[in-house]
Amino acid sequence: MWEFDPSPETADPKLKRRYDLFINGAFVAPKSGKYFDSINPANEQKLAEIALAGREDVDAAYAAAQRAFDTTWGRMPGRERAKYLYRIARLLQDRAREFAVAETLDGGKPVKESRDFDVPMCAAHFFYHAGWADKLEYVAPGRRVAPLGVVGQVIPWNFPLLMLAWKLAPALAMGNTVVLKPAETTSITCLKFAEILQDAGLPPGVVNFVTGAGETGAAVLNHPVPAKIAFTGSTEVGKIIMRSLAGTEKKMTLELGGKAANIVFDDAPLDQAVEGIVNGIFFNQGHVCCAGSRLLVHEPVAAAVLAKLKNRIKVLRVGDPMDKNTDIGAINSQAQLQRIQELVKSGTKEGAEMFQPACRLPAKGFYFPPTIFSGVSMSHRIAREEIFGPVLSILTFRTVDEAIEKANNTAYGLSAGVWTDKGSRILKMSVELKAGVVWANTYNKFDPTSPFGGYKESGFGREGGRQGLLDYAKLT
Repeated sequence: MWEFDPSPETADPKLKRRYDLFINGAFVAPKSGKYFDSINPANEQKLAEIALAGREDVDAAYAAAQRAFDTTWGRMPGRERAKYLYRIARLLQDRAREFAVAETLDGGKPVKESRDFDVPMCAAHFFYHAGWADKLEYVAPGRRVAPLGVVGQVIPWNFPLLMLAWKLAPALAMGNTVVLKPAETTSITCLKFAEILQDAGLPPGVVNFVTGAGETGAAVLNHPVPAKIAFTGSTEVGKIIMRSLAGTEKKMTLELGGKAANIVFDDAPLDQAVEGIVNGIFFNQGHVCCAGSRLLVHEPVAAAVLAKLKNRIKVLRVGDPMDKNTDIGAINSQAQLQRIQELVKSGTKEGAEMFQPACRLPAKGFYFPPTIFSGVSMSHRIAREEIFGPVLSILTFRTVDEAIEKANNTAYGLSAGVWTDKGSRILKMSVELKAGVVWANTYNKFDPTSPFGGYKESGFGREGGRQGLLDYAKLT
């Protein structure tokens, strides 16, 4: 294979040495004076120090959000709120390259993914919800809508900027104020986004960012002030949140884990399907809850699909996320890498056949090669547990009913994919598959107008579209 010369991204991410909390429209030091390091997973070097918020800081953030809702944002006409959202979207576009680099340095994903998907989609969510802000009477025809008040939000490390947009944009468009906590390993772009909120002139207290680990998140989620909690993360934590909020009047939306099935029938366009499979699990390092980590292949084409997949992943480039030629970047953290290694080890121990292409991984940083397991059954851990890494498990099926049964044989229900030439089969699968999103002859396609979310142990509620707005509204 011809080697490409390195093509490093040179845009300046404009990182600060230290980031404080963002409360009441200003950056403030944590009451405890404590900070923690944000590490670049590509080389294990320190990027910045991040403020560690305690209960007093969370109290201050909620007080600011309540004050802003009561005096400013909750009373502001929708057309005026829309102006702020448009401004935020435009400012993010102006600094798109800078934010893409910061997202890659902090999270480890390839810069071309941050540049071409994460940042543009983040701006698109603010544009879309700005368009709704002055049209809220049409969100629920025949009903009156009103904001809930103050909302507490917690987001994960896999899409720090995009998850922020998914949470903030509909909440703000509906007239709510927010206290948000990003993941401790990926807090930088959230705090950089606070600079955009300042430049947009957003009234103080409308959005507040508190950073930290589990204790900070618990303080945000269990605080008495918010009328609603929105959480994206693991199913285990989601269950804890449900138990802690049981009996309260707080609304909840939870977007939790997934173990998506990507189903390929014998009449599917196989080359197109292979690209969709690779896009669904390898290009994002498997770092999405909806990653197509289970591939169900019709037996007549199973050998052909496996051969094509092996050839395809042989040419995937693993390495420096800042190189624009890189397809698979760094795993977000040492802990996540160890989790992937443990599950892959279980796959070989339980008898599945593993294939990894020959590739040289960087000496420093957290990396894992693209991995395919064939000969997998539903009893294997790799077919049941969420891996969150570039690992694909292949199962086969003979009939449509068997495909449906295997796809639904999971505790999760976030997403699925169907590859076939028959429209009637697509329609049948979309009804029978127990997944919140079903893609047809494509995978991992998102749009702000389309609701996203799961059911079963993948959570409840929707983000995006009219349905996502309704989850931040009080209906009368």
